[in-house]
Amino acid sequence: MMLAVIASILVFFLDTRLDYFKPVRSALSTAVYPMQAAASLPTDLTDWVNDFFQDRKQLREKITVMEANNMLQSIRLQKLQSLERENMRLKELLGSSFRLQERVQVAELLTIDLDPFSQQVVIDKGRNYGVYIGQPVLDATGVMGQVTETSEVSSRVVLLTDPSHSIPVQINRNGLRAVVTGRGLGEYLQMDFLPHNADVREGDLLVTSGLGGRFPVGYPVGKVVSVEFPQGKPFADIKVEPAAKLSTSREVMLVLPGEKIQTERLPAIQADIESSKAEIEHGDDN
Repeated sequence: MMLAVIASILVFFLDTRLDYFKPVRSALSTAVYPMQAAASLPTDLTDWVNDFFQDRKQLREKITVMEANNMLQSIRLQKLQSLERENMRLKELLGSSFRLQERVQVAELLTIDLDPFSQQVVIDKGRNYGVYIGQPVLDATGVMGQVTETSEVSSRVVLLTDPSHSIPVQINRNGLRAVVTGRGLGEYLQMDFLPHNADVREGDLLVTSGLGGRFPVGYPVGKVVSVEFPQGKPFADIKVEPAAKLSTSREVMLVLPGEKIQTERLPAIQADIESSKAEIEHGDDN
């Protein structure tokens, strides 16, 4: 027993001080390594699987966040593009209003009548804004129609394409007067009651003639796209493309014609005249 203790101490001393058994330890470590690797394999495999699925989960979360951010940025971009288009439309309306002598008011479409036999829209201005039946309605490029019904907060507008709507026009080139009537959804306007010898050409611009008192003179109505002279019929078949963007315009202008403005101002003007006369007569008496 004592010899074994002495031998152990001697071996320990030789190994720690002189590295006498280092080759032996190296050989034993090499021999034991496969068993150590096999023993740790289940633990390593478990750690690898956990890391794999953890990385996939984190990657999925990152992808989800990136997709949400991408969608948000896309929505913001679409909103900016929509605001840019709206700004351009309003600028067009504003530019058009500068060219008009009458007072105008901007309104926005609320609903569109989908009935193919009735071309009408509802706008967000009513009697509380001074809208009245028969009031002309335009967009940035031409006449759209006129107001047919009013409430306190909204109004109904009949479009040029409505079969029940007609508007007096004149050819801008020569002043020839006629009437343009709607023919329904997707159809050109019809220029009525012109004989075969009428001076009408493709490309002629039609503007409001002012007859009837509804529309002031000179508003664009449309452009002649075809002129035909059917045999056996007394009138020419003339088709007109509307100047207004009836299917895309969202903002419109309500026009208060000059005649309406003058009519409203007549009582005040008359009162001023009577007051001036009274002052003159009073001065003569003195």
